[in-house]
Amino acid sequence: MDMESFIVLLFLFLARAEAASNGVGVGGREGKAGAAVLLSLRLQEVAPPPRALANRLRFRHNVSLTVSVVVGTPPQNVTMVLDTGSELSWLLCNGSSVSPPAPFNASASLTYSAVDCSSPACVWRGRDLPVRPFCDAPPSTSCRVSISYADASSADGHLVADTFILGTQAVPALFGCITSYSSSTAINSSATDPSEAATGLLGMNRGSLSFVTQTATLRFAYCIAPGQGPGILLLGGDGGAAPPLNYTPLIEISQPLPYFDRVAYSVQLEGIRVGSALLQIPKSVLTPDHTGAGQTMVDSGTQFTFLLADAYAALKAEFLNQTRSLLAPLGEPGFVFQGAFDACFRGPEERVSAASRLLPEVGLVLRGAEVAVAGEKLLYSVPGERRGEEGAEAVWCLTFGNSDMAGMSAYVIGHHHQQDVWVEYDLQNGRVGFAPARCELATQRLGVQV
Repeated sequence: MDMESFIVLLFLFLARAEAASNGVGVGGREGKAGAAVLLSLRLQEVAPPPRALANRLRFRHNVSLTVSVVVGTPPQNVTMVLDTGSELSWLLCNGSSVSPPAPFNASASLTYSAVDCSSPACVWRGRDLPVRPFCDAPPSTSCRVSISYADASSADGHLVADTFILGTQAVPALFGCITSYSSSTAINSSATDPSEAATGLLGMNRGSLSFVTQTATLRFAYCIAPGQGPGILLLGGDGGAAPPLNYTPLIEISQPLPYFDRVAYSVQLEGIRVGSALLQIPKSVLTPDHTGAGQTMVDSGTQFTFLLADAYAALKAEFLNQTRSLLAPLGEPGFVFQGAFDACFRGPEERVSAASRLLPEVGLVLRGAEVAVAGEKLLYSVPGERRGEEGAEAVWCLTFGNSDMAGMSAYVIGHHHQQDVWVEYDLQNGRVGFAPARCELATQRLGVQV
């Protein structure tokens, strides 16, 4: 796999009939306690479309979560990037400029309808989007949407409505029907199966047009298994499989600030430890400033974790100090992976794999909870980079990046560091829960077919 490739965690939309019959956790109707829509999670290699910028924050994304969804009447199967950092869902529609993948055929759906530009959805519900929906050029009165991307790509189309099938329920939702898509990189160029190619994005943040808000989903959770093991995504209840969770409250700021994303899953970072050593980082560095810069977000759309420069420098120095006898530094000051990862090492796979079991655990200390990163999750083998005689050594980088080098103004906890962690988004109580878990075993206990 080359540097342009993407590794994607593919959610296969396989809802259990017994869970659906008890009621789906959407529309505020969870039914019996623990009822949920259960979805199977597995690693796949496909290239998803880029994701939208979150307000003024610029992200680097190499990995996306995708979910196979049923939309329209009669139902059509589509695959969408699952993103807790974006709001408006969208699909490539028939007549779009992108092929393949096969787009959503809007004209074939009996439940499809376009939104008029005088509709409240067009006038005020898009207030959380970087570019608000606007009226089409006369004589058309359709509501248009325009979305920008981190790699200068763009998506344009209409705001529309159709039904999404969750379990046995048809749930109406607004989304963007994209007819013009521009990108310097071909979509899904590495997809091995056209049926697994991403054809859109499912926005899961807390904005008024997000899928979570529109379906009144009060709670959802996922458990990402490492490697090729199956994991699970749940919409609604936890099915009785969730371990005891430690919760951290969502941070709310009432006034609008230029660099604070008010609809993100923002939590408070209290400190960072390496092994038993708590880094000496001033609290002011970990708290949003008067512009909103410095918030900490839990984001399923980001692969690794990013720290602002001062916190990153402290982590890098302590990690290098504690691993001097375990890891050989790369020794190339100009080498920076993905523009933000410069704590890199070299060594044969077998030696680094053995050393990874002895590495000090890195803990992201939150208010009331902690996300602990240990072992192989601390290092990433850079694709295509070999050193030494006959390329005997691989290049590895610490999986914490420098936000400032990446052009970001926030801390972001990526899903690579959420592997084998049960993560619950509890919107009803304004909190996010974490607990170590064996995600493959949790999937087996729930009986989800892969």
